[in-house]
Amino acid sequence: MKSIMKKTKGMLICLLIALPSWMIGKRFPVIGGAVIAIVSGMLISLFWNDKKDAEEGIKYTSKVILQTAVVLLGFGMNLSVVMETGKQSLPIIICTISTSLILAWLLHKVMKIKGNISTLIGVGSSICGGSAIAATAPVIDADDDDVAQAISVIFFFNVLAAILFPVLGKILGFSISSGEAFGIFAGTAINDTSSVTAAASTWDSMWNLGSQTLDKAVTVKLTRTLAIIPITLILAFLRAKEARKDGSHTNGFSLKRAFPMFIIYFILASVITTVSLSCGVSPDVFSPLKELSKFLIVMSMAAIGLNSNVIKLIKSGGKPILLGGCCWAGITVVSLLMQRVMGIW
Repeated sequence: MKSIMKKTKGMLICLLIALPSWMIGKRFPVIGGAVIAIVSGMLISLFWNDKKDAEEGIKYTSKVILQTAVVLLGFGMNLSVVMETGKQSLPIIICTISTSLILAWLLHKVMKIKGNISTLIGVGSSICGGSAIAATAPVIDADDDDVAQAISVIFFFNVLAAILFPVLGKILGFSISSGEAFGIFAGTAINDTSSVTAAASTWDSMWNLGSQTLDKAVTVKLTRTLAIIPITLILAFLRAKEARKDGSHTNGFSLKRAFPMFIIYFILASVITTVSLSCGVSPDVFSPLKELSKFLIVMSMAAIGLNSNVIKLIKSGGKPILLGGCCWAGITVVSLLMQRVMGIW
């Protein structure tokens, strides 16, 4: 009971930041509640240095609540439907993800960027922005400054993509009678789901395509999101192997470290969704869990913002932004080249 009371104040503060951030994010989906929450937390932290009895609850929210949110994301994934409808885009997804991860690793070596930040930006750029960062951060033991910096970089290029991609699509000559090509482009080359839907919706509105582009883009994005599972597990294995090699864990290999339980629960949630939908259960049944997941991510981002050192982020932000820009540009170019090779565009 005493431990719970210690966490209550910090969690309540995160909740109070998350509620208006969530509502404002609904009005401005291109920005999103998660970014508003993390920025709000960072601004508050400038004037609130001594958090005292709220600190434990804030840290609990940034770690455990974040893991819970990732688990609940699994209830939004029907594995069979996604794999079936995502076959066409799968080669593009594999190539774009590989491009981003390789670029992140190379630039980490060349530019001497902190390993955790490079990993988070590479994974966030290649898979699904904030959700991928949320899933990866606990596995690699990234601190709140690392997460905040990666989220900020991803957000910057999300906004650029949401604004520029419809214009770029028009310049490149994507079909205006079908949303297929631009939908695949948006789904494979834009980091976060909110910006994917924003760009796809804009393309539909520009050419009166109903929801053709949006449907295609969301399906591709959902297929791409599934890469969270293998990549996070691989990172967990590598982390455990590195710890064992360095001798930093005297107890040797830990199965729990190699297979973080929240990832296992995430997979189980996806399986439950798939089986339930195949048995005739309405997708609407899982909607509240999906919404709760999104809100908990916003709440966790508030906690991460509160734990962040804004001055330090500004001083060290140049290289991560360059890294994020290179990953983003690489993904965009590879997506376009693959579509051209496959005859989609």
